[in-house]
Amino acid sequence: MRFDLKRLEFFSTKGNFMSILSWIENHRKLNLLNAPNYQEPGSEGSEGLWTRCDHCGGILYVKHLKQNHRVCFACGSHLQMSSTERIDSLIDAGTWRPFDETVSPCDPLEFTDQKDYTERLLDAQERTGLQDAVQTGTGLLDGIPVALGVMDFTFMGGSMGSVVGEKITRLIEYATQEGLPVILVCASGGARMQEGILSLMQMAKISAALHIHQNCAKLLYISVLTSPTTGGVTASFAMLGDLIFAEPKALIGFAGRRVIEQTLQEQLPDDFQTAEYVLHHGLLDLIVPRSFLKQALSETISLYKEAPLKVSGRIPFGERGPLTKIREEHLRRFTQSPKNAESTTLVKEFQDLLTILAGNSLGLNIDGENLFEPGVGVLDSQTVNQAFTVACQQTSRLDWLESTELEVRPVF
Repeated sequence: MRFDLKRLEFFSTKGNFMSILSWIENHRKLNLLNAPNYQEPGSEGSEGLWTRCDHCGGILYVKHLKQNHRVCFACGSHLQMSSTERIDSLIDAGTWRPFDETVSPCDPLEFTDQKDYTERLLDAQERTGLQDAVQTGTGLLDGIPVALGVMDFTFMGGSMGSVVGEKITRLIEYATQEGLPVILVCASGGARMQEGILSLMQMAKISAALHIHQNCAKLLYISVLTSPTTGGVTASFAMLGDLIFAEPKALIGFAGRRVIEQTLQEQLPDDFQTAEYVLHHGLLDLIVPRSFLKQALSETISLYKEAPLKVSGRIPFGERGPLTKIREEHLRRFTQSPKNAESTTLVKEFQDLLTILAGNSLGLNIDGENLFEPGVGVLDSQTVNQAFTVACQQTSRLDWLESTELEVRPVF
């Protein structure tokens, strides 16, 4: 006697008939849902031991793939890399100092499509562990101090919103004050549509900060393009580098291939918008494989350091010297603490130091309540910077360039 399991039915507790195979499948799903630490299949947090190459389809062992900088062993394709993995591959161990880790986006337009923008942000933050699509900070690259920003495509496609623009701008401004070369690793689908015009404004803001860094302070900016780099990122800071590097076969463009074909009514080449095509047409300086990227950046910055006939630069406005915004806030809170016995003493000592450097009586309040308020005393900004330099025993990292002409000159 033979039974057809697909047609074998029984009465379920819900009052309807179902096949035994359906019951078995539902029972299996129920067991998976009740299992500890369950994650839905296909979620990025449940990556297993093996993965598949997006280009050749080869099966790759994840542990070995990470050791090979996520480059396929079979075809040499460069797979997507998280921002944390890229920082680990570029920055010397133990030297990374992140900036603005707690800055998180909001929903100024109250944007809603199939899902609320706030829900999309929370999902991306839980999945990636990041607050937004970029990580910024400073570190040593083969012993060379650099300011590094790395975009993460896994966070909403690396889209550029207000937080991404603000973090990159703050990084560039800090690098300008400290005389550090800037390296930005781009991986983005463009401006974030959920923030509308606010995301588009970041293009101009970042470009303005880069203008001061490159053209006024005469400092180095290197742009590294990875796959994909498109949209508003390509139209702004990705293409403003003094040197523009790219990974092999990276997708680089502004509009999509299909949009261009429909607009021009022409068939585009197969290698259109690849790094090799862009290099051939003069928009790139060098294509560097991922395993050699750190060495290429190190040698480039070292060559820049030793280059003859360097032109001295200046910062036209906004110079902070050793007194950064964070340091200023710490000092303000310290001086306004009435219960702190050290506060009165240190403020008095700093007042004496200012008096010595200025050569006259400044009439500052000893309690320090108005020490950092505008209009107190007649102080020249250079005198204040000299006082903070002496008090903090700090020297500018511009000394690394061995150029005294590049030292900050405040102009207000």
